[in-house]
Order: sequence, then C-alpha cells, then structure tokens
Amino acid sequence: MIWYFLLFTNLLQVLILGRVILLENRTPVKTMAWLFVLGLLPLLGFALYIVLGRKTQSSLFCRKHIPDNPLARTISQQQTDLKYGELISNQTTILDKKLVSLLLNGGFAPLTSHNHIEVLLNGREKFKVLFNALEGASHHIHLSYFIFKDDEIGEDVLKILARKVTEGVEVRVLLDGMGSLSISGGFIKSMRKAGIQAEWFFPIRFPYLTSKLNLRYHRKIVVVDGRTGFLGGLNIGDEYLSRDSKLGFWRDTHIKLVGEAVHTLQSIFLNDWYFVTRQKYNGVSYYPQTNISQNLPVQILASGPDSNWTSILQSFFSAITMARHSIYIETPYFIPDESLIMALKTTALSGLDVRLIVQGMPESKLTYWAMHSYFEDLLKAGVKIFRYMRGTLHAKILLIDNKLASVGSANMDLRSFLLDFEICAFIYDQSVTEHLKQNFELDLKECNQIVLKEFQDRSVLQRLKESCSRLFSPLL
Repeated sequence: MIWYFLLFTNLLQVLILGRVILLENRTPVKTMAWLFVLGLLPLLGFALYIVLGRKTQSSLFCRKHIPDNPLARTISQQQTDLKYGELISNQTTILDKKLVSLLLNGGFAPLTSHNHIEVLLNGREKFKVLFNALEGASHHIHLSYFIFKDDEIGEDVLKILARKVTEGVEVRVLLDGMGSLSISGGFIKSMRKAGIQAEWFFPIRFPYLTSKLNLRYHRKIVVVDGRTGFLGGLNIGDEYLSRDSKLGFWRDTHIKLVGEAVHTLQSIFLNDWYFVTRQKYNGVSYYPQTNISQNLPVQILASGPDSNWTSILQSFFSAITMARHSIYIETPYFIPDESLIMALKTTALSGLDVRLIVQGMPESKLTYWAMHSYFEDLLKAGVKIFRYMRGTLHAKILLIDNKLASVGSANMDLRSFLLDFEICAFIYDQSVTEHLKQNFELDLKECNQIVLKEFQDRSVLQRLKESCSRLFSPLL
C-alpha cells in the first residue's frame, strides 16, 4: 500500500512540475532535459529543480534598481540621437551602428567616446596596476568579485583597503555568496572592523535554499574615485598569480579603463550595491568629470537575471554575424546555444577565419566533456579549434576582424548567458583589437590543434561521456 502511495505521489509530482516547466516556455533543449531528470529521478529531480531550475522573472529584480540612475538620461538622449542618425555620425572610427544600437536599446549600455584602455595579461600585471590605483584613491573604492580568497593576495588587498579607510576613503566591497564561500567569517569581520563596508550578493544560508542559489554574481568590477575602472576575468586569489601547483600557469585577461566608460562601470556597481543594501549613492563625487581627449569608443554591457533580454548572448551573436574577415574566441568553457553554433558554422563556411581556443586542462570534467560534443560539427564547417595546454585558461575574449574586441567576465556558455550576472566591455578600436589579437596568436603557440579526422576516431565511451554531459549542461 505504501509502495502504491509513493508511486502515485511521485507521478503526481512529475505531472505538476512538468506542467510548470512546459508553461515557462524555455528552450526545447532545456525543457526536455528537466523533464528527463524528473522522469528518471523524481524525488532528486524535484529537489534539483527547486534549487537550480526555477525560471527567475526579471520583474523580481527590476523594481530594485536604483532610482534616478544618473546614466538614464544619457541613455534616453542617445537612443533619440541614434534614431535620427546623430549618435555616431561624427565618429571617424569603425563603429557598427547595428551593434551599438543593440547594446544601447537591449542592454542599456551607453556609447562612450573618450577613454584610455590598458590591457593586462595575467595576475602579475593586473595586481601591480590595481594596487597602484588603490593606493592613489582619495574619495572611494568600489570593489566587487565572484571569488575573493583570504590567502596571501587577499590579505594584501585587505591591508590596502583598511589603510585607505584610515585616510578617509569610502570602501565598499561586494562579494558573491557562493564564489567567495571559502572566506572565513573572521576575514569578513576583519573587513567590517576596519571600516570597510562589506556585503554578500545572494548569501548562502543553509538550509534555506531557493532558486537564487543558482544565480551567481560573476562580475569583477573595481572603480576608484569614479575615474579609474577595472574589469575582466581575474578574481582575487593566489591561483590567479599562478601560485597553485595543481592549476599551474594561469592565463587570463583584464583591462584598466580611464575615461567616460568608468561612469557606466560605476553605475553598474552602485546599482548592484543598491540591490543588496538599499543604499543609494549618486552625485558628482561618484561621477566626476573626465579629462581624456583620446577618441576610443567603448560600451560597457551588463547582463543577468535582472535583464529583460539576454544581452550578452545577443551581442555576441550580432558581433559574430557582422564579421567580414575573422572571428577569434578565447574562452575556458564553450557550451553555446544553437544560435551561436549556427552563426559560427555559417561564417566559417562563408570563408572567414574562425578560431576558438578552449581549456586543455579541465577544471570541471562535466563542462569539459560537454563542450567537446559541439566540436565535430564546427570542425566540419571549417572552424579551427585549439586546446590551451600550458596551464589554466580563464580569459574571455571575442575579437571581430580588426575593429571590435570584447573583454569581460562572461564565458561562451549557457550559464553566463542565462543565469549569472556578467559584465563585458565592447571596444571599438583597431589598436586594442590588434594588441589582443597578437596575444591570441601567442597563446596559439601553447595550444594543440584539434584535427577532425583524429577527433572522429575517439572512443565510443568518450562520445558517450560527451553526449551525457551535453544533455545535462542546460540544467546548470
């Protein structure tokens, strides 16, 4: 009797939850994956869906955006100017009107003209320049990271921040509740005791698990005095300085920004801070006038569950389809949606030089196997794929021809596109793009190229691992 009751309960649960999943209008692949899990493992599938699977409505976040955002007026004016052809009419650079419009209208990313960019390769370059900027702060330091560890480099950062507080500098730190979970309670207490305003973004509080557990703050942002900004792929931890023997050499890319684009970066941070604390900060002290004369157009794009559109996915797709000569992609995780697969295959079949560098030494076997399931079709279309073998690849770069570069925190995968809070800089500049392309070509020397015929000879067991990992990858 108990057996029949449990069977009936499980069947009812699958039917009810299955109806909910169907009505959410997800992609067919994601819907089928969840229905498969529910049918195969009803009880476990139910728990996984509650924690990881429920579709989050952007309306739950929108009303928590900071009121009177100082960039709202700029965005509104630029949308009007773009409509009448005035926004980029005076630009002598290689701006693409379609992409600029997409980022502005879909991602609320204003176009900034006067900027200076410094490309920082790997941890040593990033932390040297970052420390110099932190030491020079006179009014505020805003810092947000997915991972912040209480190891040697973490302690070094803490010492600088604590000292700047004693000098009268406002310091605000925002950390992801999952990515920085390894930080000890004492480390956070040390921050707050030193006068640093430290807060968690979606803290993990067991056993109260909700769908927010799967929504992570993956952005890496630093803003100093509203004039200097940093973003990219590097978190704060010793491994990012290649100090972890298991991970080996850590290959990553970050950028330092000075100029108008820093105001966009500032707005994104302060909106995130308001979302967590309900504290509002505006005014000239946080948005000072910039004095950069160099014409270097940049749009800073933020995307996440608080967006009405999948802005970074849409922007990557648009950038790839606008390419005329070459597409270079560097990403540790490559689990794209069907639109990006089609775009890459179509451009490669059209004769463009399409190259992809991915991790050769996996951090996660599931994502490593899953991304290999996409390779055969891409190789057949003419996409050149390389595995980085020197150490751990963590750079997230998209280069289009010699005119556009995207650098940020977003991987070329479904998690970054659909679940995580991400940030990318779209840089319309030939010199920056060529500089990043030169570094891309240096990375190729540390890679093994995947050859189609050899790849097709892999074992049945390996193919099975790839197929199963790909089936479950939309759930994560």
